[in-house]
Amino acid sequence: MSGWLKAGLIGAAIVVVLKVLQLVPCVNCCAIPAEWVAYGCIGALAAYWILPVRTMGAGAGQGALAGLIAAAIGGVIGIGIAVVGNAVFAPLQVAMLRQLPPDVLQGMMEAGIDPRMLSGAGTGAVETIGTSAVCCGIGLVIAAALGALGGLVFSAVKSE
Repeated sequence: MSGWLKAGLIGAAIVVVLKVLQLVPCVNCCAIPAEWVAYGCIGALAAYWILPVRTMGAGAGQGALAGLIAAAIGGVIGIGIAVVGNAVFAPLQVAMLRQLPPDVLQGMMEAGIDPRMLSGAGTGAVETIGTSAVCCGIGLVIAAALGALGGLVFSAVKSE
Protein backbone atom coordinates (compact mmCIF):
# COMPACT_ATOMS: atom_id res chain seq x y z
CA MET A 1 0.00 0.00 0.00
CA SER A 2 1.38 3.38 -0.95
CA GLY A 3 2.26 5.97 1.68
CA TRP A 4 -0.27 8.55 0.55
CA LEU A 5 -3.08 5.98 0.73
CA LYS A 6 -2.06 4.88 4.24
CA ALA A 7 -1.82 8.50 5.36
CA GLY A 8 -5.18 9.26 3.76
CA LEU A 9 -6.92 6.36 5.50
CA ILE A 10 -5.40 7.22 8.87
CA GLY A 11 -6.35 10.83 8.27
CA ALA A 12 -9.90 9.81 7.36
CA ALA A 13 -10.30 8.15 10.75
CA ILE A 14 -9.09 11.34 12.44
CA VAL A 15 -11.38 13.53 10.33
CA VAL A 16 -14.40 11.33 11.11
CA VAL A 17 -13.74 11.72 14.85
CA LEU A 18 -13.48 15.49 14.38
CA LYS A 19 -16.74 15.50 12.38
CA VAL A 20 -18.50 13.75 15.26
CA LEU A 21 -17.02 16.27 17.71
CA GLN A 22 -18.48 19.08 15.60
CA LEU A 23 -21.94 18.03 16.80
CA VAL A 24 -21.06 19.11 20.34
CA PRO A 25 -22.05 22.81 20.60
CA CYS A 26 -19.00 24.34 22.29
CA VAL A 27 -16.46 21.84 21.01
CA ASN A 28 -17.19 22.54 17.34
CA CYS A 29 -15.37 25.88 17.63
CA CYS A 30 -12.16 23.92 18.23
CA ALA A 31 -12.95 20.87 16.09
CA ILE A 32 -13.17 22.79 12.82
CA PRO A 33 -9.70 24.42 13.05
CA ALA A 34 -8.36 21.09 14.33
CA GLU A 35 -9.62 19.50 11.12
CA TRP A 36 -7.62 22.02 9.08
CA VAL A 37 -4.50 21.29 11.12
CA ALA A 38 -5.13 17.58 10.64
CA TYR A 39 -5.04 17.96 6.86
CA GLY A 40 -1.59 19.55 7.07
CA CYS A 41 -0.41 16.76 9.36
CA ILE A 42 -1.87 14.14 7.01
CA GLY A 43 0.14 15.67 4.17
CA ALA A 44 3.28 15.60 6.31
CA LEU A 45 2.62 11.96 7.17
CA ALA A 46 2.31 11.11 3.48
CA ALA A 47 5.61 12.89 2.80
CA TYR A 48 7.21 10.99 5.70
CA TRP A 49 6.45 7.71 3.94
CA ILE A 50 8.16 8.78 0.70
CA LEU A 51 11.41 6.92 0.24
CA PRO A 52 14.46 9.19 0.64
CA VAL A 53 15.54 11.43 -1.09
CA ARG A 54 12.28 13.38 -0.81
CA THR A 55 11.65 16.24 -3.17
CA MET A 56 9.32 19.09 -2.35
CA GLY A 57 7.23 18.39 -5.44
CA ALA A 58 6.73 14.75 -4.54
CA GLY A 59 5.93 15.69 -0.94
CA ALA A 60 3.35 18.22 -2.05
CA GLY A 61 1.77 15.77 -4.49
CA GLN A 62 1.62 12.90 -2.01
CA GLY A 63 0.28 15.25 0.69
CA ALA A 64 -2.44 16.56 -1.61
CA LEU A 65 -3.53 13.03 -2.49
CA ALA A 66 -3.62 12.00 1.17
CA GLY A 67 -5.59 15.11 2.07
CA LEU A 68 -8.07 14.40 -0.72
CA ILE A 69 -8.59 10.81 0.44
CA ALA A 70 -9.12 11.92 4.05
CA ALA A 71 -11.50 14.72 3.05
CA ALA A 72 -13.51 12.54 0.67
CA ILE A 73 -14.07 9.78 3.22
CA GLY A 74 -14.58 12.23 6.06
CA GLY A 75 -16.90 14.36 3.94
CA VAL A 76 -19.18 11.49 2.94
CA ILE A 77 -19.41 10.30 6.52
CA GLY A 78 -19.83 13.93 7.61
CA ILE A 79 -22.89 14.24 5.35
CA GLY A 80 -24.44 11.26 7.13
CA ILE A 81 -23.56 12.74 10.51
CA ALA A 82 -25.17 16.05 9.51
CA VAL A 83 -28.40 14.35 8.43
CA VAL A 84 -28.59 12.31 11.63
CA GLY A 85 -27.64 15.32 13.75
CA ASN A 86 -30.34 17.43 12.11
CA ALA A 87 -32.94 14.72 12.68
CA VAL A 88 -31.98 14.37 16.33
CA PHE A 89 -31.40 18.00 17.31
CA ALA A 90 -34.14 19.79 15.33
CA PRO A 91 -36.97 18.61 17.61
CA LEU A 92 -34.96 19.69 20.64
CA GLN A 93 -34.50 23.15 19.15
CA VAL A 94 -38.23 23.42 18.45
CA ALA A 95 -38.96 22.44 22.05
CA MET A 96 -36.61 25.18 23.28
CA LEU A 97 -38.29 27.72 20.98
CA ARG A 98 -41.66 26.84 22.48
CA GLN A 99 -40.33 27.75 25.91
CA LEU A 100 -39.59 31.34 24.88
CA PRO A 101 -42.04 33.91 26.25
CA PRO A 102 -44.71 34.97 23.74
CA ASP A 103 -43.62 38.62 23.82
CA VAL A 104 -40.10 37.63 22.69
CA LEU A 105 -41.52 35.66 19.76
CA GLN A 106 -43.87 38.53 18.90
CA GLY A 107 -40.95 40.99 18.96
CA MET A 108 -38.95 38.74 16.66
CA MET A 109 -41.84 38.48 14.20
CA GLU A 110 -42.33 42.25 14.26
CA ALA A 111 -38.64 42.68 13.46
CA GLY A 112 -39.09 40.41 10.44
CA ILE A 113 -37.35 37.38 11.95
CA ASP A 114 -39.11 34.08 11.54
CA PRO A 115 -38.57 32.18 14.82
CA ARG A 116 -38.26 28.93 12.87
CA MET A 117 -34.98 30.27 11.44
CA LEU A 118 -33.39 29.75 14.84
CA SER A 119 -33.79 26.01 14.61
CA GLY A 120 -32.97 23.44 11.98
CA ALA A 121 -36.57 22.27 12.02
CA GLY A 122 -37.34 23.85 8.66
CA THR A 123 -34.61 21.96 6.84
CA GLY A 124 -35.19 18.45 5.69
CA ALA A 125 -32.78 15.74 4.71
CA VAL A 126 -32.53 16.95 1.11
CA GLU A 127 -31.51 20.48 2.12
CA THR A 128 -29.06 19.13 4.68
CA ILE A 129 -27.50 16.80 2.11
CA GLY A 130 -27.27 19.60 -0.46
CA THR A 131 -25.65 22.04 1.95
CA SER A 132 -23.28 19.37 3.23
CA ALA A 133 -22.33 18.35 -0.30
CA VAL A 134 -21.37 21.93 -1.17
CA CYS A 135 -19.32 22.17 2.02
CA CYS A 136 -17.73 18.80 1.24
CA GLY A 137 -16.69 20.02 -2.21
CA ILE A 138 -15.11 23.13 -0.75
CA GLY A 139 -13.51 20.95 1.93
CA LEU A 140 -11.86 18.80 -0.75
CA VAL A 141 -10.10 21.85 -2.17
CA ILE A 142 -9.02 23.04 1.29
CA ALA A 143 -7.83 19.56 2.25
CA ALA A 144 -5.78 19.17 -0.93
CA ALA A 145 -4.17 22.58 -0.43
CA LEU A 146 -3.37 22.01 3.25
CA GLY A 147 -2.19 18.44 2.60
CA ALA A 148 0.10 19.71 -0.15
CA LEU A 149 1.40 22.42 2.16
CA GLY A 150 2.09 19.88 4.92
CA GLY A 151 3.85 17.53 2.51
CA LEU A 152 5.84 20.38 1.00
CA VAL A 153 7.03 21.70 4.36
CA PHE A 154 7.95 18.24 5.64
CA SER A 155 9.85 17.41 2.45
CA ALA A 156 11.68 20.72 2.59
CA VAL A 157 12.69 20.23 6.23
CA LYS A 158 13.57 16.54 6.02
CA SER A 159 14.68 15.60 2.55
CA GLU A 160 16.72 12.54 3.56
